[in-house]
Amino acid sequence: MPTEIDLRSYDAVPSAGVHSFAQLVLPLKGKLTLDIDGAGGIAHPLRAAFIEPGLVHTQFSREPNQSLILDFDLAAVPEETAGRLAERPYAPISAPAAKLIDFIALMRAQSGASPALLANWTPLLLESLAQQEIRPASRLLAALSRIEAHPGQPWSTETMAGAAHMSVSSLHRVFRDELQTTPLAWLTDMRLRWVCRQLAETDLPIAQLAMAAGYADQSALTHAMRRALDVTPLAYRKRERQDQTKIR
Repeated sequence: MPTEIDLRSYDAVPSAGVHSFAQLVLPLKGKLTLDIDGAGGIAHPLRAAFIEPGLVHTQFSREPNQSLILDFDLAAVPEETAGRLAERPYAPISAPAAKLIDFIALMRAQSGASPALLANWTPLLLESLAQQEIRPASRLLAALSRIEAHPGQPWSTETMAGAAHMSVSSLHRVFRDELQTTPLAWLTDMRLRWVCRQLAETDLPIAQLAMAAGYADQSALTHAMRRALDVTPLAYRKRERQDQTKIR
């Protein structure tokens, strides 16, 4: 299953559940009383709760509360990480992990944040909560989400490496190993994908989209789209609108 991220609040009436996926309960405010397969505990902003697939669990709260909920496929998680999470159904949240949780919650609250973009932060978060060394691939995925959220910033290999907390040479190596491409090639493709999505889904002026995606001006965007897709921004928008009309 794809990772699902949600914001939820619970009331004073205990609710029970069991599901085939793993779940992390990450309180943002308030305390949450849980029972996970007979193991009772309290989750709060400094303490997370991890629920393995198939375990019956109940939860309730007698105070105002909100939690970030992550539903994910445990089989897709590295074995070491899954094992560490299972060892402690109630685990402390470190200061760096708390900042990451707050950031993901903020992104989730923004309507423009796509589930796929948020899911890229999951490996980094899981490894932080499992208190293990963060894998370069997890750092890269988190950095890519940050870059995709701000495509118009003047990204370079140096600033991309800084976002991933690694050296430029390490960035190139991880890009090659994980994505079979280079940082700048990925950046170019990401910006074009972002522009194409905006052209299809919004009526924003092309010049504004060009600047928002990091291009010098509309002419630079047009040149990039002609070279990569053999189409101009205006022609692409018209074609997408015609296709959408046909579907309706």
